[in-house]
Amino acid sequence: MLIAHKIALDPNNVQATYFAKAAGTARFAYNWALAEWGRQYEAWKTNNGQPKPTQAALRRQLNAIKREQFPWMLEVTKNAPQMAIIQLGEAFKNFFAGRARYPRFRKKGVNDRFSLTNDQFNIDGSRIRIPNLGWVRMRESLRFAGKVMSATLSRQADRWFVSITVDTQDLSHLPKAENQGAVGVDLGVSALATLSTGEPPIPGPKAHTALLKRLQRLSRSLSRKEKGSQNRKKAKAKLAKLHARISNIRKDALHQLTTDLTRRFHTIGIEGLNVKGMMSNRHLARSIADMSFFEFRRQLEYKTEMRGGMLVVADRWFASSKTCSNCGDKLESLSLSVRQWTCPACGKNHDRDVNAAINLKHYAVSSTVSACGEEGAGLSRKTKVKPASVKQEVNAITTYG
Repeated sequence: MLIAHKIALDPNNVQATYFAKAAGTARFAYNWALAEWGRQYEAWKTNNGQPKPTQAALRRQLNAIKREQFPWMLEVTKNAPQMAIIQLGEAFKNFFAGRARYPRFRKKGVNDRFSLTNDQFNIDGSRIRIPNLGWVRMRESLRFAGKVMSATLSRQADRWFVSITVDTQDLSHLPKAENQGAVGVDLGVSALATLSTGEPPIPGPKAHTALLKRLQRLSRSLSRKEKGSQNRKKAKAKLAKLHARISNIRKDALHQLTTDLTRRFHTIGIEGLNVKGMMSNRHLARSIADMSFFEFRRQLEYKTEMRGGMLVVADRWFASSKTCSNCGDKLESLSLSVRQWTCPACGKNHDRDVNAAINLKHYAVSSTVSACGEEGAGLSRKTKVKPASVKQEVNAITTYG
């Protein structure tokens, strides 16, 4: 199992400058290779004698010319440009397989990062050794035991992080689920989650909404600064720090909620929401994005697997809200503004969100009984999420931290 542990770094000024140079070198190599790939691919289509571009050929081509044309690349680790081109090759592989769009050029200051192979760095407690630089302090030690595969150093606002990927089978850092039964979780905008247990709804942090005025003020301040000036750099840094704070508040709340759910319940049922379609509603788009439904599902996926639990994702067309959880009668329509309704068949009064959560719980329980030919539960399954009548693709690498 591949697990990526993201750890904050504590570099000095010299080390932070080196990271910025390495990230810039990786960005340049990626953009250079992307431009060359497009040029060579067009030549290959028009001339049968021209070889088809590959990431291995582009790496050899860059190695042959970098000492003469790009001597500043030698100031940082050779992994920075080489791994960037390898990542471009993976991006094109996903593009030709129909899993992603055509790769785009990287921009300075947007997701600045560079990667290292496992033979180019060492970890000793709470520090990591970077090629051509030396030891850099980490804010905590690596949590997982196993074979270290790679490391990616990235910048978020004014802070640097290292994401270390480990191949491990040791999941003893998380105890097994207490198995308090099954639970259905209905996600919403007014409340982040409503549980089928009858507990009070769990409010979301709504960090973006709470800090929206400050965000708008800093955005206006940035737009008024002259491009290329030092004041614009300072204003941009302030805005980036605020965005990072909003992201951290949201992730912290989601981690606490998903950890509590996976610790208590063995089987969890949620709804496969069409978030992209929901975001098209301009009245709710900001609130939906502030809740981060996809991140909630992603965290549930890998945490249930670590604890030996099961996550069942209902189809997006599953009528969880307008189906009576008492008798099973289904309404023809139910407006989003209706929060309370009474079943015409049995007379049961329902809270919309609680009723949906109970139906998701029933769906999850019924899905645990495997039909002939379907996958069963447990860590030996090929997929992290229990299939629910539809094919689901999951990321093989999970991020913890």
